[in-house]
Amino acid sequence: MPSPTIPPLRDGDFLAAIDLGSNSFHMVIARYLMGQLRVVDRLRETVRMADGLDGKGGLSNEARQRALECLARFGQRIREVPSLRVRALATNTVRQLRSPQAFLMPAETALGHAIEVVSGREEARLIYLGVTHAQPPKPDQRRLVIDIGGGSTEFIIGQGFQTLERESLQAGCIASTRRFFPGGKLSKKKWKDALTEIGAEFQQFAGQYKALGWHEAVGSSGTHKAIGEICAAMKLTKGAITAQALPALRDELLKAKRIEDIQLPGLAAERRPIIAGGILVLEAAFQALGLEKLMVSKAAMREGILYDMLGRGGENDPRDSSVASLVQRYGIDEVQSRRVEATACRLFDQVCESWQLDGDDAQVLRRAARLHELGLIIAHSQYHVHGSYILEHSDIAGFSRQEQQVLAALVRTHRRNVPKTAFDALPDRLGGGPPPPAPPPTRAAPCPLPRAHPHASSARRAGPRQCGDHREGGPERRQLARKRSWGVRCRVEGRLLSPIPS
Repeated sequence: MPSPTIPPLRDGDFLAAIDLGSNSFHMVIARYLMGQLRVVDRLRETVRMADGLDGKGGLSNEARQRALECLARFGQRIREVPSLRVRALATNTVRQLRSPQAFLMPAETALGHAIEVVSGREEARLIYLGVTHAQPPKPDQRRLVIDIGGGSTEFIIGQGFQTLERESLQAGCIASTRRFFPGGKLSKKKWKDALTEIGAEFQQFAGQYKALGWHEAVGSSGTHKAIGEICAAMKLTKGAITAQALPALRDELLKAKRIEDIQLPGLAAERRPIIAGGILVLEAAFQALGLEKLMVSKAAMREGILYDMLGRGGENDPRDSSVASLVQRYGIDEVQSRRVEATACRLFDQVCESWQLDGDDAQVLRRAARLHELGLIIAHSQYHVHGSYILEHSDIAGFSRQEQQVLAALVRTHRRNVPKTAFDALPDRLGGGPPPPAPPPTRAAPCPLPRAHPHASSARRAGPRQCGDHREGGPERRQLARKRSWGVRCRVEGRLLSPIPS
């Protein structure tokens, strides 16, 4: 089993989960007591980052400033919480940025903690995890969860605590309001055309979802909560959302000709600018999936992050489950991959002290070694390139985008030459980006990575073991800029490292 990189939780420890959503930023602080998480504080601020997107991958200065100011306030609240107990995730809006690191670096400085970007499907997994822990389902029943965010909408079918299907589409309440009602103008024709267009997008997966089926449907996020409150205020339901209530809600909304004139009972003022897009997306979902009723959950991705943190670094780490699944799915020679893992571990042990590596780095290396032959499923020639591409562009449960980029870079460079741009896709805060100019070397360049070549004789020795057993990392990460990638740190300011000690 993998050696833990995070010390076990003790009674009284605090954890913090931060969700950088397209509409609002959320933070939940919980305390670990007697094996349970007890929420002690919740913070929410409307930031509307998605409003700052210019359609070309840029973010307005106003939206950036709102985000940084909010993160600075969040950082003050959790300044006493150790970094290894804090996880901050960015979602759709940051995914759409042309240069995410240009936002992430000042954002991390403001927060005082690392911020990771997750894919839409990983976001969906965490949403389901949060809803399911808040409202445990019956073990033998499937549940549909829908989350309408500011920039995207997630659809998940799961059974128990495991997801079966996950989808994420670019159809959030802010994005849809801007897309279908430019200038804030409302009309029945615009609504009908928008409903047809979004419905066509939902049909991509609706048939598969309906074939699988579900026993109950649940909506999470502030959009569902707001719509449920409007339905209750209009005496259409008692808080749930039904197929009969939505047309009445839509007709009442369309009495206004402009978004700023919308007057719906129970609608908060801050929701008015984006409620049209939310109701539109929800009506399209009801029609595409044939829904009759949707219950509203108070939980969302932020709670899922908290519960996911309980497993990360331990025996139930979802990343290890995903690696095992990839090994099986792509027919990787597990005996060989374990041998390479053992060799990589031995090399890691030789350099971890001088390179200031920790247990997190050992786990990254271990997983990369397990997956280094992934690309053989495509072709033997250039299989390291094929494997790198698969790892970077797949939806892998439990991994952030940055973590996948690190794995991809290590698999890409485990054989043949090490391209100068191998780690450029990584954010600057991980040591990526083009290196500064360096004078030409005066001697032959040593290998910048402790490679574990699949055909090396040392890799054929039996007896795999876990790397980094003697060093599990301190209770806190050393520096924000020196995060998890030992491979990235092999190139320090573009200079060559000394050969690996024998």
